[in-house]
Amino acid sequence: MGLAGWRGRLPDRQRLHAVRRRSQEVLLLAGAVGAAVGLVVAAFEWITAEVLLDQVLRLPLWAAAGAPLVGLLAAAGALRWGAHRASPATADEYIRNFHDPTRHLDPRPVAGRMVAAVASLGLGGALGYEGPALYAGAAVGAAVQRRLKRHFTADQIKVLLVAGAAAGVAAIFKAPVTGLVFALEVPYQEDLARRTLLPAAMAAATSYVTFVAFTGTSPLLPVAGQPPFNLVDLGGAAAVGVAAGVLARLFIVVIDAAKRVALMDRPGLRAVGAGVVLGGLFLVGHGLAGTNFTIGPGYDALRWALEPDRSVLLIVALATMRVAATATTIAGGGVGGLFIPLVIQGALVGRVASEMFDPSNPTLFPVVGIVAFLGAGYRVPLAAVVFVAEFTGRPGFIVPGLIAAVVAQLVMGRASVSAYQVAGRVGHLEHRLRLPLAAVVDAEVRTVPSDATAEELFWQHLVGMRRRSVAVVDGTTYRGLASAEELAELPHEQWATTTVGAIMRTDLPVASNRWLLEDAIRAMEAADIDQIAVCDDERFVGTITSTDLVQLGELLEQRGTNRPDAG
Repeated sequence: MGLAGWRGRLPDRQRLHAVRRRSQEVLLLAGAVGAAVGLVVAAFEWITAEVLLDQVLRLPLWAAAGAPLVGLLAAAGALRWGAHRASPATADEYIRNFHDPTRHLDPRPVAGRMVAAVASLGLGGALGYEGPALYAGAAVGAAVQRRLKRHFTADQIKVLLVAGAAAGVAAIFKAPVTGLVFALEVPYQEDLARRTLLPAAMAAATSYVTFVAFTGTSPLLPVAGQPPFNLVDLGGAAAVGVAAGVLARLFIVVIDAAKRVALMDRPGLRAVGAGVVLGGLFLVGHGLAGTNFTIGPGYDALRWALEPDRSVLLIVALATMRVAATATTIAGGGVGGLFIPLVIQGALVGRVASEMFDPSNPTLFPVVGIVAFLGAGYRVPLAAVVFVAEFTGRPGFIVPGLIAAVVAQLVMGRASVSAYQVAGRVGHLEHRLRLPLAAVVDAEVRTVPSDATAEELFWQHLVGMRRRSVAVVDGTTYRGLASAEELAELPHEQWATTTVGAIMRTDLPVASNRWLLEDAIRAMEAADIDQIAVCDDERFVGTITSTDLVQLGELLEQRGTNRPDAG
């Protein structure tokens, strides 16, 4: 090959070398993020579990019963003043930010949310540690990427966010593969995050090594036994999957209601009410079984339930009280995760099933229940199977677990504990249709007051603005829609004396600003209208018109939202 040929290839080789070097830099940064997250999570777990919760459980009963109230009040204060009035969301915040290619994870509420998590969980809130651990890891990864963005391509906009989330879960569960799979799987219901596998794996591994250097490698939920399984057990696993799917749907209904309560005003009053309920649940549980059923993540309660010769009625009572305690903690503004509450519920469902199908095999069905309930509730069947595999290391648990997980997924439909999951990656057109209306609504549209005359409507709004219809708004309150069709039915001599309020239509659909664009399109087609008003409750936000939809590509480009999914 001549010199010219070598010169022609040199830029390609330089580009290839640059890409390889950048990939190596990203992996090194992911490893550093993992080590940092391991330290952060170790500190979080030590303060929460050992400094606070262990001491709470040593208190007299009356004092332990009052600890959750103090924790929720402290969490409310931390969210209000330390987190700039942020919501208690942690894992949901990661999922929502993952799907928002226009922004990095907001660093301002991180410290306040973590303080709220320590207060909520360390003083007895019935949630898991993994939500704050995942959130802290995602925040560390996002902060590093924001500071060193020159090392990343446009396709890697969320790579360290995912790596940090994987590191957080890997550390808190002492399960690096679970952390990796969960962080990749949880943003979607039927897909996985792409272009993040190797960095997330590196971060999960280094985080795990860092964390266990301080805490040891003993698993959170050690499982004994090597279960031989037969066709009866496999059939029982399918039945557990059905039960877990049905109960997980009910669990989500309860949790969704609790999340709505958590968004209401007067957080202090909500915290007090929730704290009183949690104290009552703790005392009732202690009276029933002489042990702690509801304070903390639930590991002690689960160990109690897995002991032989426990009453099925008491196990059902425990499961019910744990759901109530989890929902109450959320409603009171507590900060924590739902992974472990789902694990606890799944194990309890399996514990009841073991009494029905195979009392001689006490470990199989609780493990199967964990896979089914966790996989269904969070829509993460792979992470659920891996979670159990890492804890047990025994293949006898895996096949029944897979069967239960698949059956539970079928029962669940589209339900999930997170409202921010999407089904899967989509193309440009589908992505646009799934945009919130806030991304495309015309907030500057001209409106007409209800006391204007029909003549003013015609000349100033319909003819003057070249529109077939116009929104009727008084102040900020939406009243209805006035169109040329209604005006044509009014005799011309009455135009000067008839108000718009007398001819406007109030029976047309009104879009919520929480709708997606596809929801608005369906409503417009069903009502056969060319314009739909968008409101936040009764407050008028703007409109969407058929012209806006035709020009959607140009509109999205102008507003900076016409970007492919960052997944």
